[in-house]
Amino acid sequence: MSHFKAIFLLGIASLVLACARAIGFIRYGYSGANGPDKWGSLSSDFSLCSQGKKQSPINISKNITSYDPDLKPADRNYNKTRATIINNGLNIELIYDKGAGNVTVDGKNYTLERMVWHLPSEHTLDGESFPMELQLIHKSADNNITVIAILYQYGSNDAFLLQLQDELQQLQQDSCSGDEEARIPVGLVQMRTLVRHTRKYFRYVGSLTTPPCTEDVIWIILGKVRKMTDEQANLLKAPLSAEYKNNSRPTQPINSRTVRLYDEMHQNKNSDSKKSS
Repeated sequence: MSHFKAIFLLGIASLVLACARAIGFIRYGYSGANGPDKWGSLSSDFSLCSQGKKQSPINISKNITSYDPDLKPADRNYNKTRATIINNGLNIELIYDKGAGNVTVDGKNYTLERMVWHLPSEHTLDGESFPMELQLIHKSADNNITVIAILYQYGSNDAFLLQLQDELQQLQQDSCSGDEEARIPVGLVQMRTLVRHTRKYFRYVGSLTTPPCTEDVIWIILGKVRKMTDEQANLLKAPLSAEYKNNSRPTQPINSRTVRLYDEMHQNKNSDSKKSS
């Protein structure tokens, strides 16, 4: 390789990968002295992590969920949008530019801001954990939060992750220091696979699953478990240090909360029954 070509490629690489220092960041972990059971004591801002009564994730017991005929379909209106993939040291996330689209919940619009991958899944179904959980985080104009969670099991390739494959491989080679996060722009991200019609979902009121564990978050966990490959899971783990390759918070007490169920099949039966009466 010529000297000029080497300098040119180095310059391109420096434009692609950027390191950003996290200001005032308190590093929490998933085991040991700064593990989930210690989060509440790491900062006064994290007090809800140990004192909150509406914490996430939870185990969803299907036989005690409450079918709610008033729930509406969780249809998403997402657009092809520019985004940046980030290794913040704790997990891999995708941050969207403006115009990514929204979901409407109880008549209110929540704009998609970012998505985060947790391995293994944070929510469980009847005690069963899954290899991965993708959380799509939406925020309304008045700063309320709705998170849509998609659970994954091993199988065929996940089409959404396929388009991020090159950037995930590049994250493995980043040279950012321990208190910095690596950022790689990924251009336009195709959202088609994330707007499939949802026939069933579980909904409850919980919290963010990472500090500060903010409560009164609306959670919608899609009932359809999707597929991904083991290789794709490894791509999401590889850029992280050993202590963060498993980055899921344990399930929290449900306390007096109700998990509501939307079931399109049940809805259709009710509608047909009303028509015939």
